[in-house]
Amino acid sequence: MAKKVLGRGLGAYFQDVEGTKSPEPTLATKDVLEKMDSREKVNVILSVPVASIRANPFQPRQDFDEIKLQELADSIRELGLIQPVTVRHIGEERYELISGERRLRACRMTGLEYIPAYIRDVNDDEIIAMALVENIQREQLNPIETALGYKRLLDECSLTQEEVAGRVGKNRTTVTNMLRLLNLPAFIQAALKQNRITIGHARALITVENERVQQQLLDRIIDQDLSVRQVEDAVKHLADRKKGGQKKNSKKDQKDLELLQLASTLQNKFSTRVHIKRKSQGGEIKIEYYSDEELERLLSLFEGVS
Repeated sequence: MAKKVLGRGLGAYFQDVEGTKSPEPTLATKDVLEKMDSREKVNVILSVPVASIRANPFQPRQDFDEIKLQELADSIRELGLIQPVTVRHIGEERYELISGERRLRACRMTGLEYIPAYIRDVNDDEIIAMALVENIQREQLNPIETALGYKRLLDECSLTQEEVAGRVGKNRTTVTNMLRLLNLPAFIQAALKQNRITIGHARALITVENERVQQQLLDRIIDQDLSVRQVEDAVKHLADRKKGGQKKNSKKDQKDLELLQLASTLQNKFSTRVHIKRKSQGGEIKIEYYSDEELERLLSLFEGVS
């Protein structure tokens, strides 16, 4: 079966219902369904029993904010469900959700018995892509959920990274970088899912081979609010030491991390980038400035210290 391109977004799938006022849905009772042939049961909006809709097994989203769900339920209770969910027919009076899980969960919280649903005829490949693209376009997935969604497209739909990129409307480099996040240890993935660090921070940590050092850097990112550039500098410093053939041991690693922590403290104090480099005897401190006015400000700070 030819693969459908989703690069243009969900419009290709929902063009019949989005952008126009939804018609009053037909109540999907057993008698009504028996009178409809198979072609009439797809690409149509029906009012289906909430209890007849099962969850999307390919749902990429794992975390749902209970407070926001309650707010949505209150809105539905007040105004009704404005946008239908999308489902596929899987058997007599049974449906499987394609998109709209938040809406479905909120409707269940309100106790609604029937909800409007747009009926589609799609295969597993398409339902995975549709669920993933909907969440990505609405920015509802955290980076790890997005990466896992891409991996499912690769593994379960037998797509290449290039084909995945085309399906979700991203370039291949973006897909590759997202997939690399899955190589991170669980504690870093958890921090990323919880928005405690950014994708930039996580990508910088990927090249650090020692998990203990990764944990130390992660703690510093969170505790000291390190920028991505600061983390990249720290990782580069560790890599340079390794290339230089210097012995790796816990004491030296700890001293390097202490210097990075000191550099971060000075950066916060002087409001500019600070580099500290250890040498065989002593070392050097480099403080950057970007204008004559900034140099004068720094000199005033030094005079105040003296």
